[in-house]
Amino acid sequence: MKILLSGATGLIGSALIPALQKAGYEVIKLVRRAPSDETEIVWDPTRAPDQRLVDRLSGFDGVIHLAGETIMGRWTAEKKARIRDSRTIPTRNLCSALASASAKPRVLLSASAIGIYGNRGDEVLTEESAPGSGFLAEEVAVRWEQATEAAREAGIRVVNLRIGVVLTPKGGALKEMLLPFRMGVGGKTGSGRQWMSWIALEDVVSSIVFLLVNESIAGPVNLTAPKPVTNAEFSKALASTMRRPAVFSQPAFLIRTIFGEMGETLLLGSTRVLPRKLEASGYRFKYSEVNEALRAMVGER
Repeated sequence: MKILLSGATGLIGSALIPALQKAGYEVIKLVRRAPSDETEIVWDPTRAPDQRLVDRLSGFDGVIHLAGETIMGRWTAEKKARIRDSRTIPTRNLCSALASASAKPRVLLSASAIGIYGNRGDEVLTEESAPGSGFLAEEVAVRWEQATEAAREAGIRVVNLRIGVVLTPKGGALKEMLLPFRMGVGGKTGSGRQWMSWIALEDVVSSIVFLLVNESIAGPVNLTAPKPVTNAEFSKALASTMRRPAVFSQPAFLIRTIFGEMGETLLLGSTRVLPRKLEASGYRFKYSEVNEALRAMVGER
């Protein structure tokens, strides 16, 4: 199969490429700079596709779309616009091009996020749950998924990857936590009762490969481990794995003061998500337990 990939240099994309190649896929990357060789296609994600780009995107078996501005950082009005527009506009333009292609792909896997569910406390959330409220849910994730509609209407199987907190020592949330925990000053955030729906990077990659060929799955799919944990449970597990104490905590008022709306949403919000579709389809997680995942990633050897 010939696969088109956007977001190839990101945390997930850079891990996905070797896995796809090992599985026998030919990977062509969408890039915004001048292409370095025949494995890259240049595009401007902010512009509506012209016929030349449409022709270049014809003939792929599958497309994986992962690009988007990082959500970390203080959410000023300008930052929020970049977060929203970097997801909705490129997705809409890409789907328009794929829908117009003479040889359309059979499947489009397009990134989304569990932020679509909003802050829901202890409520158990599945793909059947309604979207929540707030900036990430209403202004970003809902519109992000709606931007794939042109591809769906063109008969392409569309899977919206609702990705949870990706765990890897190479980047993301876990990498940021390692130094304070290593120094013995790690601990829970706020009350610690908020749910954290995590997934190991290895399972993100292998589930994407699984979804490429599983033709029975379409629509939203939660990419989270089957056993979410509270922030306090995660902090305890990480401290234990690193053989450090977890007695310090970051008060909620301090999180709100330093990080504003971003901290309130990402660090204090609670989202308890289960991967019902993946489990029902027979996908087998490599890491279902957070303790097991952390030992593999950062445990003493």
